[in-house]
Amino acid sequence: MSDRELWARAADGDREAFGRIFDRHGKAVYNHLFRRTADWSEAEDLTSTVFLHAWRRRADTVLDRDSALPWLLGIANGQLSNTRRRLRRAEALLHRLVSHEESVGDHADRVAGRIDDERRMSEIHRALARLPRHEREVVELCVWSGLDQQAAAAVLKVAVGTVKSRLHRARRRLGADLGGAAAPPPFSSRNPVNEKEVAR
Repeated sequence: MSDRELWARAADGDREAFGRIFDRHGKAVYNHLFRRTADWSEAEDLTSTVFLHAWRRRADTVLDRDSALPWLLGIANGQLSNTRRRLRRAEALLHRLVSHEESVGDHADRVAGRIDDERRMSEIHRALARLPRHEREVVELCVWSGLDQQAAAAVLKVAVGTVKSRLHRARRRLGADLGGAAAPPPFSSRNPVNEKEVAR
């Protein structure tokens, strides 16, 4: 069953149909947001917010493509812009409240793994941050999230030719930038992105 058919059922209140859309695209939305934020916790929160927003908008939204992913990624970009400042303030407050001398619990390995993933993703994130915003967006959508150029154009509300030229310039810049940088440690199986994939 296509996303469009599932969405029509979800619009009528079918929770199972909406759940199937989440099963199909939840991981892609989550990965997209992690790559934008380099923070697992923030990406988890934002993914929940994206699908909550989608559920609330189901009755007045009509998909114009077979896949719901471009629309969901558009929501993700909007939610990230709207909530990043608030989440950073909350994170700073939490950091001030938590004692650095607090004893380490049994969850230390899990936390250490997340910190390591975030550190490695941050290295790539810094390279992307040096790109102009409009070029960075097409890399995130076309390279990381796997959208074709037409779908990315729909998300960004620009012409397909604009996406093509931005992607070409971004790849050239990243190839030059990451080609001269020391490669970070390999990514875990949960997050297999590396510099070669970004510059490809």
